[in-house]
Amino acid sequence: MPEPRIVIIGGGHVGLTLALRLQKKLRAGEAQVTVIDTQPHMTYQPFLPEAAAGSLEPRHVVVPLREALRKCRVMTAQVSSIDHANHELTATLGDGKVEHFGYDVLVVVPGSISRALPIPGLAERGVGFKTIGEAIYLRNHVLSRLDIAASTRDEQLRRRLLTFVFVGGGYAGIEAMAELESMARDAIRSYPPIDPREMRWVLVEAMGRIMPEVSPPMSEYTRQRLEERGIEVKLNTTAKSFVDGHAVLSDGDEFDTDTVVWTAGVKPHPMLEDSDLPRDTKGRLECTAKLQVRGTHDVFAAGDCSAVPDLTSSDPDALCSPSAQHAVRQAKVLADNITALLRGEPLANYKHRYAGSVAGLGLFQGAAEVYGIKLKGFPAWLLHRTYHLAKMPTASHKARILGDWLLEMPFRRQVVALGELHDPRAEFVRAANTRGLPGPNGRAAG
Repeated sequence: MPEPRIVIIGGGHVGLTLALRLQKKLRAGEAQVTVIDTQPHMTYQPFLPEAAAGSLEPRHVVVPLREALRKCRVMTAQVSSIDHANHELTATLGDGKVEHFGYDVLVVVPGSISRALPIPGLAERGVGFKTIGEAIYLRNHVLSRLDIAASTRDEQLRRRLLTFVFVGGGYAGIEAMAELESMARDAIRSYPPIDPREMRWVLVEAMGRIMPEVSPPMSEYTRQRLEERGIEVKLNTTAKSFVDGHAVLSDGDEFDTDTVVWTAGVKPHPMLEDSDLPRDTKGRLECTAKLQVRGTHDVFAAGDCSAVPDLTSSDPDALCSPSAQHAVRQAKVLADNITALLRGEPLANYKHRYAGSVAGLGLFQGAAEVYGIKLKGFPAWLLHRTYHLAKMPTASHKARILGDWLLEMPFRRQVVALGELHDPRAEFVRAANTRGLPGPNGRAAG
């Protein structure tokens, strides 16, 4: 009898945690596990702000799937549709070839993408903060703005270059902005022509407070710490336009900027739109407490793309929040339930009371609220690092990250911009296209 085929769509934090646990729990020959993702690595998103700020080496916050999942089959491909009626999915491979794959047990954990709004100029000027590529780009971009601003005599251009706008006051936006502002404030010591007071950092939030994941007092504390650093926190405010880099906000403020970072929410992966699986009004897969997609017994889901009942709430319609804390714990229950399904054993319900949140606000600064206990400043920052280091997959990556932090103690962060990483062929193309043109001695170059 052939081995049951377990296919996991998504190699992010949930997919990797699930596959790692299945590797340990499944006996030899009990099942074949395949992980499909568009990237050959998992990005640990809570460490993206520190990677962007230079506290962590970018390679250390990503885990190569093939290195970690030696007992699984890893495929780099984009799943485009799911036909559960025929137990088949369609995927486009890296070479552009479209293939169909069958499965016996399907796990759908593709995660989410940025939920951008139709704001004029946003698509042309904005950048998200969900991938390691975006984090590296923003680091280089911010530092390059300092480089240009220190060299120009155009005051209007200088103000534009030194104005940084972040839209979205949730954890992602707060941590990204706080770390990058901390990095820029540290880096500006190497740019004597620039006064730190010339930098303008603006946080735009549509709600009446930032960080809705924590209590109002903790949210207010975080806002005050940001404003003490000169960051403008605009609450009950939305962005109306970014055309040609000219920001227009709903509170009437208008200014030019060269940096727009969008962290205002996420939405389920669009791949789910072409499937015959049940979804809720927000596009998430409807799940039972056992993490099975409703109406099926052999399809499971977890993380941002799933609507899982929150059994700890008195509200029967309550759902688990789309947080990394729930996602990782769901991945472990998923692995146990899939193993139980293969062995004909009963499945367990997912039940976890939300423990709280921790956030880093730049070097030695943080805010945390765990089981009702509030921590501020250095203790919260230390808890933030300790918690996420413990959750980082694989011992080798834990060691590399710890090494980065230890090196940061006696040495300053490196503040060099490597903008050519985003177009590495530009210099060669320019050189190749100068062939035959007159050189400085009047003779043809080349």
